[in-house]
Amino acid sequence: MEREERATFAAELTHWRSVRGLSKAALAQRLNIDPSYVSHLEAGREHGSSQLARRADTELDAGGALWRAWQRTDASPHAAEHNDPPSGSGLLVLEDEAALRYDDGRFHLSMRRLLHNNGTEPVTRYLVRIAVDRYPSEPERSNALYRRDPLTWEELQLTAHCADEPMGWTVKHDRDAFKEVWLQFQNPTSRFPLYPGQEAEISYSYCVGAEKWGPWFQRAVRLPTRELTVSLSFPTDFQPTVWGTETSLSASFAPLRTPPTQAIDADHTVYTWTTLDPPLHARYRMEWRLKTAHLPESEPVNTPTPSALMAAAGIVQEGDVLLQTIAQPFNLPAEADEARRIVHELHDAIARVKRLHDFGKGMGIAAPQIGLGRAAAVVVPPGDDSSPIVLLNPTIVETSTETDRQYEGCLSFFDVRGLVPRPLHIVISHTDIDGTPRLTRFEHGLARLVLHEVDHLNGRLYRTRMDPGTQPIPVEEYRGTGQNWTYQ
Repeated sequence: MEREERATFAAELTHWRSVRGLSKAALAQRLNIDPSYVSHLEAGREHGSSQLARRADTELDAGGALWRAWQRTDASPHAAEHNDPPSGSGLLVLEDEAALRYDDGRFHLSMRRLLHNNGTEPVTRYLVRIAVDRYPSEPERSNALYRRDPLTWEELQLTAHCADEPMGWTVKHDRDAFKEVWLQFQNPTSRFPLYPGQEAEISYSYCVGAEKWGPWFQRAVRLPTRELTVSLSFPTDFQPTVWGTETSLSASFAPLRTPPTQAIDADHTVYTWTTLDPPLHARYRMEWRLKTAHLPESEPVNTPTPSALMAAAGIVQEGDVLLQTIAQPFNLPAEADEARRIVHELHDAIARVKRLHDFGKGMGIAAPQIGLGRAAAVVVPPGDDSSPIVLLNPTIVETSTETDRQYEGCLSFFDVRGLVPRPLHIVISHTDIDGTPRLTRFEHGLARLVLHEVDHLNGRLYRTRMDPGTQPIPVEEYRGTGQNWTYQ
């Protein structure tokens, strides 16, 4: 068997970098990534995106060997945690058109995708996400609205087609303000999988009442895409104004690089924006103001501040001396019953606050935050299926030199969000309930969550970790609520 046929992407990357006589730093510069990330790729600790694999293949003049190795590694069971959903395997989006139109109190959404299967297996399903947020700057108010009046499949009236064939669909997630479905390349009378080398046009549409839709629409690039177009259509009498922002793995919110075009279509004003070859994982957010529209309002909600909600849920607030005090370690296993009691109370507190807020990044809580000065914390990773992590007597024994800056929130002063530098990789020493010592490695967002809680047990708040001269921003200005942190 030839070396290329058996090599993993990590081994192939190391081989071609050596053949071209490049150091890791030199390759990182060509790929516009951090040198440490090259080390992670070559060690197999990171898989990289399909876009990065293609760039590396071009820069190293590998003749497609790197790209093929990435595809083989991406298809292996060990790479599952890095993969896009199965519908994305080998898919290229040649054209992505998203259109929103407002008429008579309802927003009508229609999507069209021209897909090309450049993989090696037939594609039989395609993942679709539908998310609404009536009050994007007031997450608690939105949560209250959707708990009281959740988005339903009946009102969405979702329909989907592949060319002229109706597509079946199955539900993946069904939440109050968020839905995910698998569009199936089949229906009760026919199957029409998208085979390697073939193209197919799929379209789907749904509608949402204005009482559940906020003044924004967002497209996220989850598959390699050649052309992306967004159009927004509003009655001209409403005097609409439209603007947009973009984010990516390497840049925070910035204005769109080109303005939307504007045209009149009968009694509607249509704004259209197009981009070519958008980077993978980029997000494009369009927002608008309708000066003379009288959109239906939900019933008034007298919403307390986020911090007031947390205080009402039993969370100790900033200024309490307990948050400035080092927590007392447990003597385990002698104090096992006490540790179990406190962990149980932490789980109860988590259940209370999760009813008040959507923790898309995961969340954590430390015993001092519920008035108990003991060295216990519970961290809940993002995702519905993730098991909570219990930390007793945690201490930091190793941190990476590589860091990043992300916004964090704290239940003890939840009205703001702060940009905090943290290591990307850490090792924590902690103790099982029976006294067994443990060493656990955490990385990326989970490392950030754990470090936040360890700080609480050491009497520190994230304010003390922020760069000199920087201050937290009001939660109303923060745009990442309900979304996970991003890492390349």
